Parts: sequence; structure tokens; C-alpha cells
Amino acid sequence: MPLPFLDAARRPAVIAMLHVPALPGTARSVLSVPELIDHVLAEAAVYQAHGVDALLLENMHDVPYLKADVGHEVTACLTAVACAVARAAAVPVGVQVLAGANQAALAVAVGASLAFVRVEGFVFGHVADEGWLDACAGPLLRERRRLGADHVAVLADIKKKHAAHAPTADVSLAETAAAAAFAGADGVIVTGVSTGAATAPDDLVAVRGATDLPVLVGSGVTAANVHRYADADAVIVGSDLKAGGHWAQPVEAARVAAFMARARALRSG
Repeated sequence: MPLPFLDAARRPAVIAMLHVPALPGTARSVLSVPELIDHVLAEAAVYQAHGVDALLLENMHDVPYLKADVGHEVTACLTAVACAVARAAAVPVGVQVLAGANQAALAVAVGASLAFVRVEGFVFGHVADEGWLDACAGPLLRERRRLGADHVAVLADIKKKHAAHAPTADVSLAETAAAAAFAGADGVIVTGVSTGAATAPDDLVAVRGATDLPVLVGSGVTAANVHRYADADAVIVGSDLKAGGHWAQPVEAARVAAFMARARALRSG
């Protein structure tokens, strides 16, 4: 399913991260659902005021994460937050549910009428902080069809951050991208080794040469280095838009403005 903001005229599109505070039932939860919604809507408003192209919700504050089965309460509460954001947003909204809870993300997207999901482990298993994660393309796309949700785009991380890929060391990043395309992803995401760690520009080049799918950069993009990713269809940005450049801090309007100014300059030539 193509996403309208992933077009050459807007390259690179900017997808801004909405890191939802810890959800009920998780180890660090302190806010009620209405308080969560107020917090996320305030940050979404800052992003939209400065012209980001899309928003991506993520339960990053739910550390330590569960593997795949995050609990019904997380899915339900995140859906409530997502519905509020989708109603207020003038741009497409997506969701990722950590860790590897890709069917939960799809459920949130369906319940809140979101445009896309970001998924881990679409093709090839890997070892994450939470343990071994199996590939999910088959079950996930069957569930998408069962739910009548083919309009929800699947953006798949390949050789993702915060993971070990020794079992697939003989499969290159480019080959992994080609496998994701074969399995039915709507776009692929390349990252650095961890949140906030810069993605290698050579990795973007390798993946761009391996697939016709949209290619997104998913970590470590800043106002200072976004020019290195001018050939990406989109960049997913969180840390650099936060106070002090740290993902866990509040969104800072001046940093968003600076980033978007650099992104617009790239688009104009």
C-alpha cells in the first residue's frame, strides 16, 4: 500500500516519533490514559506546527519490554491514544509496538484507522534484548488480509537496531531488503546499531540498489547530518527533536524547527 508522503518531491519526508509515556500495566507507568493522551497530543501539535510529514507512535517508555505478547491492556490503551492522535492529526499516523509486537501494532492501526505500522523481524529471525524473535511476514500479512486492512502499509526494519544478527551473518543487508520486498513489505527501514546511533550512508546506498520499495532511515538522523540521507524516501526522527537530543526528553520546538528547515532545504535543491 503506497503512502502519499513517500514521493520524490518530498524526499526525504520527515516522520516524527511520538514516544508515548509508559502505558498502564508496564513497569514505569505513572500516568492515566487521559493524561497520556494530553501529553502525546501536545507533542503532536508541536510537530505539526513545524510541518512534519507523518507521525509515528511508539511505546518506547514501556521498558523493560515483553517479547511479542505485550498484554491486552497495552494494546487497548495505545489504541485509545492512537485514536486521539488520528482525530487531531492532519498528517498520516503510524504505530510500532515494542518489542516485536507486530500483530498488536496492526490491531492498533485498524482500531484507530492509522496509515502504517513499523514492524520488527519481518523476514529472518534475530536475537533482540528480549530474546529470539521469529520472522513474522506470513502471519502478519495473513492477519492484515483477515482484518480487511490491506490499506495499512507495513514498513519493515531490516537487520534492525538493538539486535544481534550473527545467525544471518551470511545474508547481506541488501539481500535482506530483497527478501522483505519478496515477502510483501511496503517499505524497508535501515538503522544504526541503537536508538540515536547514526545509520551508515553506505547501508542506504546498498538497500536502494536492492529494491524498488521506499527506503527509510530509522535512527540517528539529526539536523546536522540529514543531508547524508537526502536519497532516503523518508527519515524517522525522534532523539534529535527532543531536549538535549535524548529520546526520553520532551519535544523541543526550536529543535523541530531547525530540523525541518534543513529538510526543506534539501528538498529545494
